Amino acid sequence: MNKITAVIITLNEERNIVRCIKSVEGLADDVLVVDSGSTDRTVLLAQQCGAKVVFNEWKDYSSQKNFANSHVDEGWILSLDADEALSEALRQSLISLKNDRLSDGVVYAFNRLNGICGQWVHHSGWYPDRKVRLWKVGTAVWDGIVHEELRFTMAVNVVVVDGDLLHYTYDSIQDFASRQVKYAVLAGKKAFENGKRCSLLTLRLKQWWSFVRCYIFRGGFRDGWTGYQVCRMSAFYTHVKYSVLMQLQRQSKDD
Repeated sequence: MNKITAVIITLNEERNIVRCIKSVEGLADDVLVVDSGSTDRTVLLAQQCGAKVVFNEWKDYSSQKNFANSHVDEGWILSLDADEALSEALRQSLISLKNDRLSDGVVYAFNRLNGICGQWVHHSGWYPDRKVRLWKVGTAVWDGIVHEELRFTMAVNVVVVDGDLLHYTYDSIQDFASRQVKYAVLAGKKAFENGKRCSLLTLRLKQWWSFVRCYIFRGGFRDGWTGYQVCRMSAFYTHVKYSVLMQLQRQSKDD
């Protein structure tokens, strides 16, 4: 069966949800939105676009996405974040795939093009930010508290679909920085739980290398001011992550 259900998790995504749902028109047979308690118009707008909306209390990204996927009984899951949208080229490629018949044992990956403050980022290691986003029901689960990844329950072949998945990431540098802090704190805690340790020298070296690798070796300079900001935030993320790790180390010694 080639039925496709678009699955989206949300929390206060009124700026993005309509664009996301509209981008799957003519492709997805159903749209399922799992909301974790939006206080804006996210739920109303999703319903107006024809989506089914289900509430689930937030735990973490993987748990929320796995809960959403558990509500799809048959066919194929198209997993999207609310701040993503299919480009027209990607939408047409997927429609053609659906009409020709999607293949068992195959999962489909998209090249994700990330945007910051209205500018697309083509370098800095950000493109192609390839993600598997279409798979048959029952063949994959999400794993990881932050930067969740798919784990497959069977051997699969990955096919890359033509066209870009557009990711409208950050509207401002302040938004970029605040979310980098959020993700870095979680990553630092996870690193500590996994037994990793860090010195001040290691922190400085990793922060420096993060910027140099991003800006020079991954071509961040080619994206101008936007590329510089991406690489600067990459170094900032590394600084926060390892600062949290060092703080947890000290607390552990004190205890």
